[in-house]
Amino acid sequence: MPFFADQNRDQLRQMYWSAWRKYRAQEPLTPLEGQLAAVIAEHAEYVGWLETGQQALQTDFTPEGGRENPFLHLGLHLAIREQVATNRPSGIAAAHARLTRRFGSAHEAEHTMLEPLAETLWEAQRLGRLPDEQAYLEKILQLAGK
Repeated sequence: MPFFADQNRDQLRQMYWSAWRKYRAQEPLTPLEGQLAAVIAEHAEYVGWLETGQQALQTDFTPEGGRENPFLHLGLHLAIREQVATNRPSGIAAAHARLTRRFGSAHEAEHTMLEPLAETLWEAQRLGRLPDEQAYLEKILQLAGK
């Protein structure tokens, strides 16, 4: 997600919190803040927790802790939305449309796509290389029924 490339963990989390605070206060939002607030609004299960402020911003999420990282989850949604909007990798927008029809909402289609995206990013990080877009697309196409 290019707009987050230069941010550290604390800065990214602060962006989510600030966008949500401004949204709730009905203050003007930048386009990015609007995207952040929209994805948060679709996840009612995170709203109360996020509104705890510093507690939420400072929470560590480890595999041993067994808790899903809401910031990662929300960020993956945003990444998928950017991929669909730009159709990169080529074919992902059509696959997303098929999944949306199958599940009845774009949000549920994104949930189906989250795991393959997370796996692809984890694998790239583990191997120290760029994500394999073609392998990722193949996973999505399988889910979408090519």
